[in-house]
Amino acid sequence: MSRRGEALIAEDYRESSSDALRVLFCLGISQSFFDAGADERASAIDAFRQAFDGLEARFGVRILGTMDDDELMVGPSEGWPWTCYLLADVPDLKTVTAITTLVRDWEVGPHRLWRYARIEARVGRPLFFGNS
Repeated sequence: MSRRGEALIAEDYRESSSDALRVLFCLGISQSFFDAGADERASAIDAFRQAFDGLEARFGVRILGTMDDDELMVGPSEGWPWTCYLLADVPDLKTVTAITTLVRDWEVGPHRLWRYARIEARVGRPLFFGNS
């Protein structure tokens, strides 16, 4: 194959059929969650459900998949590997920021969700293979 042909193939894989950002939201549960009493942990779990419910209707986000690693991982997660993940197509960077801000601003009694978890967003594009 010629060098020109290789360059064309390399460019093709970077093309995307969507303007949406592919985002992996990574959440790690903190030690504060595990230190909390049963009622406080239940309140935090309920707050997570409320904060992340209806992301499509509220933000125009299309959730592609989720994964919870709590069966094989126990204890706090301050980074990789994270406790749970949401993979989504997100309209723009402003929306990514709005979703991560849910953890910063959502109230759980006298606290906010960031007391119980950390969130990080990895932004990219769909992979050019393995999609079917």
